[in-house]
Order: sequence, then structure tokens, then C-alpha cells
Amino acid sequence: MYRSTVLAAAITLVLAGCSGSGTQAPPAPSKEAQAPVTPAATANPLLVASTLPFQAPPFDTLKDTDYQPAIEEGMKQHLAEVRAIADNGEPATFANTIEALERSGTLLTRASTVFSALTSANTNETLQKTEEVLAPKMAAHADEIYLDPKLFARVKAVYDARDTAGLDAEQKTLAEEYHRRFVRAGALLGDADKATLREINKEESSLSTSFASKLLAATNAAAVTVDDRARLDGYDEAGVVAAAEAAKGRKLDSKWVIPLQNTTQQPALASLKDRGLREELLRASMTRAEHGDANDTQATIQRQAELRAQRAKLLGFPNYAAYSLSDQMTKTPEAAIKLLTDTVPAATAKARGEAAKMQQLIDAQKGGFKLAAWDWDLYAEQVRKAEFDLDESQVRPYFELDRVLNDGVFFAANKLYGLTFKERKDIPVYHPDVRVFDVFDADGKQLALFYADYFKRDSKRGGAWMGNFVEQNGLTGTIPVVYNVCNYTKPAPGQPALLSFDEVTTTFHEFGHALHGMFSATKYPSLAGTNVARDFVEFPSQFNEHWANDPVVFANYARHHQTGEAMPAELVEKIRKTRTFNQGYATTEYLAAALLDQAWHSLPADAGKQDVQAFEADALKRYGVDLPEVPPRYRSSYFAHIWGGGYSAGYYAYFWSEVLDHDAFQWFRENGGMTRENGQVFRDKILSRGNTVELATLYRAFRGKDPSVEPLLEHRGLK
Repeated sequence: MYRSTVLAAAITLVLAGCSGSGTQAPPAPSKEAQAPVTPAATANPLLVASTLPFQAPPFDTLKDTDYQPAIEEGMKQHLAEVRAIADNGEPATFANTIEALERSGTLLTRASTVFSALTSANTNETLQKTEEVLAPKMAAHADEIYLDPKLFARVKAVYDARDTAGLDAEQKTLAEEYHRRFVRAGALLGDADKATLREINKEESSLSTSFASKLLAATNAAAVTVDDRARLDGYDEAGVVAAAEAAKGRKLDSKWVIPLQNTTQQPALASLKDRGLREELLRASMTRAEHGDANDTQATIQRQAELRAQRAKLLGFPNYAAYSLSDQMTKTPEAAIKLLTDTVPAATAKARGEAAKMQQLIDAQKGGFKLAAWDWDLYAEQVRKAEFDLDESQVRPYFELDRVLNDGVFFAANKLYGLTFKERKDIPVYHPDVRVFDVFDADGKQLALFYADYFKRDSKRGGAWMGNFVEQNGLTGTIPVVYNVCNYTKPAPGQPALLSFDEVTTTFHEFGHALHGMFSATKYPSLAGTNVARDFVEFPSQFNEHWANDPVVFANYARHHQTGEAMPAELVEKIRKTRTFNQGYATTEYLAAALLDQAWHSLPADAGKQDVQAFEADALKRYGVDLPEVPPRYRSSYFAHIWGGGYSAGYYAYFWSEVLDHDAFQWFRENGGMTRENGQVFRDKILSRGNTVELATLYRAFRGKDPSVEPLLEHRGLK
């Protein structure tokens, strides 16, 4: 996924003019827009443009206490710039209004971009407290801009004249984008409703920040501690060592700790033989934020759902989902729900068939119990081994992280786009695990700077994402400084980081987002890179996953970490044959989460507070995805995508984008597969265009037709 943090969402609202839509990092600072800086101010590195290559953040000199004063000063400067635009006595033009807004907010962009990245990837108590202070201030700052009638009058004047003012296509699109954002933010409301909206926005921003902090603490606290090594029977040696290291990090001598990942299911469940420990681990995961303590998120999300419904009503929509999806490719929640529910019968039928096979295996082994959710992964692995003679322990030795990155992800980018990469050690980073790479285009010219941060730690929220420290900006000539963050288990010192094939795919996925940011070639940063609709932004990333399976790419990176030998052909064939294995489960758990998201955000403003667990159970039953053996990928209380990020009413976007990505990959198949020529077409027509063209039109210009769902259903084995 792309970066979607709490403060980042507030930053997006504030800096929509100069940082784009979605929740991506704002653009690089404009040198000509720098405010005067006093000698005393230079003690804070954020108050001046970075002198590092490509304006990379100076992490070696930044202190936790630098962010709040820099962001507050940034808001002050930004508001002064915006008020000057609103008070301009000259008639509104694209140059003195829209482009002027694009150039505003330099300091706020620089400081808030770095801060929001760290609060996701390497937070601490100081940063969390700072985030709590800043979130409502940023929300109020956004309202001060979007609810300013004088400023909106100028934006509307440019919008109304967009067809007669001699604007080029990108300028016209940007004028339309600005008008849309102002209207969606409440610019057309009366004064009383604007005042109500300000209060809603302030409270909701604080609640989102609170949710993220509570969830991180709850997830860390819910890690399962094991006192007896024998209970880890079945866990591979690397997992045992990692659990010992995790315990050591928490000062628990002679114990083992299994930390939780962000999803419901946990990797250890696929191998632990102790059924009691499996149940303990899954229950810890599913109830992590439901203990009635300081980290319980249920009251927080109850109020968030209420506030979002109230905001939607103020803005003229029946519910928040209708408001949220009105500017997406999907357009309506009905269309999103139909896409999901149309798939439910095939997915749940396949899942029930998978469960039946596992129950047969349990009965054959005289297990004496009915398959439960905590049994699924273990017995799925046994079924996979029985049917395909394949288990996870056979393939992990061939997926060493460094080789996957260099000989897989980077290799594919070279074959498709001509990119080359060179690691550099002179750029300061925010954590020792972070690596930095120069990215060179096919002509040898520097294209971007890429940061890679792959290992899990307690200071990092769960999941995987991409963001920008510096965004491509045609007004200033800055190039992208892009990062990927994941949560892979860090190996013991001196040991290799071995990945599952799912983690290999995640590495390709997040780099697909990175390519979307790197290849951006727009003039205006609001329309650059990944600043597109949520249900399109996952398309380039999911498309890039296909190259993990490409025979040429796979053969290049799937090599044994000790011998360097390529994966044997028979093992490769076994992996290929298991492509649709367990897809009933995978699809059903995803659909359950996506439909749960739609249910929460389809509540009307008069619905009142909902009992979280009762509401969830009812929604899953209503949509036919209440299989007890297949819990949602995220339950309501730890669904960070929708409560602490930018995917509220938008988690369906992964499925919508998957329709696009499989259809696009079908185009590659029809046109010769992985070639530089095909890569260039995809770069020119999709990856470089940002949000400069209406997205359905953009896709049709690439594909020659609207996307078909058939390739997706075939891929998932649901036809």
C-alpha cells in the first residue's frame, strides 16, 4: 500500500495544492519560495532546505524536538502565503491563484513530510505526543484554507473559465482538481455548517491519531510469550532464533516472544504443532485492542464512525461511503459492494471446499477436533504438501532478501525500464536498518533516490507501504526521493533474511508504488506520481507483483542462499501448480474486511453509536462472509487502513485495482511479455502520467478498451 498515516492525511488536506491528493508525501521545497531564516533558526535543520543530494532529509542532525516548531512555523508561513493569494486585488488567473497555491507551503511540506514518515516507521513517545498535539492543529489549518470564501471565489473563477482561458490539458485538470477539493472540504457550506464541520474535523483528526497510537501499543503488548521451548515444536529454526531475539529485546531471559503482525492470521500458525499455542496466538491477534484497557480502540472507532457519517450529511451525502467514493473510479458504494459481493459465492464455496479437505486430514490423523481458525494455516500446509509435495520450509532458503531485491526487483526494473541501481552509504538514515540507492534511468541520468526499510521493530506500525520524502515537481525540477517500508522478521546477527513467497511478492508490490513515484513526469506536484484515486493507486503496485513469477526474473533471484544454485525445476513447477491453492481462504478473508469497511461507512448520521463486536458480526453475516474458520483479514478494532489511515470506505480498492492489474498483464502477454518496448509503453501511458488525465480514460488509452474481470477470476481460480 502507499503511505497512509494519520498526520499524513491531515497534511494532505492542508497541502492539497502543493502536495497532491491521496496521502503521499508533499513535494520538494521550492528554493525561490524560501522564507528568510535568521541565524538562530538554522539550529533547526528543517527550517532550511536540505543541502544533501536531491534534498534528502538530514536525519543525522534532526532531533525529535525539531518537528513541532518547524511544522508550526510552516503553518504560519503557509497561511500567510495563502492569504496573500486570497487578498490579491487582480482578477483570478491560473498563474496568480492555482499555480501560486502549488508553490505555497514549502516549509510545512518539508517538515511534515519527514515527520509523518517517522511516526509510521520509527516512532517513539516524544513523536507520538507531538503527533497528538499537531493533528488537531493541522486539521484546523486545513479548514482555515478550504473554508475561506475569498480564496474559494478565486479558485471557482479559474474553474469557471477553464475552457476559455487558454489552459493546456494539465492546467485544466488541475483547476478542476482544486475546485473539487474545495467543494468536498465544505467550501459551499453556510457559516453555521462550516463551524460544525471545523469541530468534526478537529475531533476526528485527534481520534485517528489516538487510534494509531493505541493500536501500536496494543499490538506490541499482545505479543505472545512462550516459557517452554518445546511448545515451539514445528517452528523453523530461524523463527525460533527470531523469537529468542525478540524476547531478548524485551529483557525476557530464557523466553521466546512471537510478535504480532498487522493482519489477523500470523505466520507462525502455519508451523506450530501445539494447538493450544496456536489458539493463544490467534486469539491474541484477534482481541489485541479489545481488552478494556488504555489501548482498547473500540470507543475510538465508534466515535470515528459517528463523526464521518455526520460530515457526510453536512456535505450532502447519505453516508460517508457515498462521500468517499464519489471522486473515485468506482463512483458509488453500490458499485464497490457489487464488485465484492458478486465474488462472495465463488470465494466462500472454494473456502468451504478447502476446509473440508483439511477436516478430512484431521480426521485421518485421529485429531478428534473440528477445524478452527487457528488450525487453518497448519493444515493448509499439510494439504499443500500432500497434494503438491511442497511446504514453505522448502522454498524459503531460495528467497534471501538481498538477492530478491537486487536480482529480482531491481533486475525486473532493468529489463522493463532500463533502470540501474547503486547503493550508497553517505546519505543519513533514520534507522540503521535503512538502505539507500541511487536510481539511474536508461540514459544514465539520475532518476530518483530510493530508501529501503524492510525489518519489523516495535517502533514501526504493521504492514508495508511506500511514500516520498521529496516528490517530483516540474515547477522546481526536483526529482523523487522515495521510500519503501515493510515488516519482515529480522534475522539474528550473521544470519540471512529468508522470505516467504508472499513476502517476495510484497517486495515487488511496494516497489511498484515506488516506480509510480519515480517515473512521474508532471509539471504540477498535486497531479504527480501516486496522487491518484485510491482505487487506481494500487494498480501499478499490484501489476508489478506479476514479475515475481516471470520465469526469467524468478530464475535470476530464486537461488539457494548457501550454494547460490537456482531453485530446481521440479520445485519451481510445484510453486506454479499451487498458484490457486488456498485462494478460497485468501479471497474470503479479504472480502470480509472490505465489506466490513463498507458496512461501517454506510451508516447514516442518525445511526448512533454501534456496539463494535455486534455490528461486525451482523455485517459479516449480512454479506455472507461469516465463516468461523475464516476471520476477516482485519477485524474492526485493528483495521488500521480505515481508522488510522487513508482507506476509509476504500479498502475495496485493492480488488478494484486487481481487476486493472490482471487485465493490464494480459496486454503484456498479448504483446510479447517482458520487453523494454512494452515497459516503455506502460511507463509512458500509465506510470508517468499521475492524475493528469481522467483515470478511466488513461487506462483505455493504454489498453484500447475497458478492463475485464475475467483475467482476475482466472488468476484466483474462481472461474
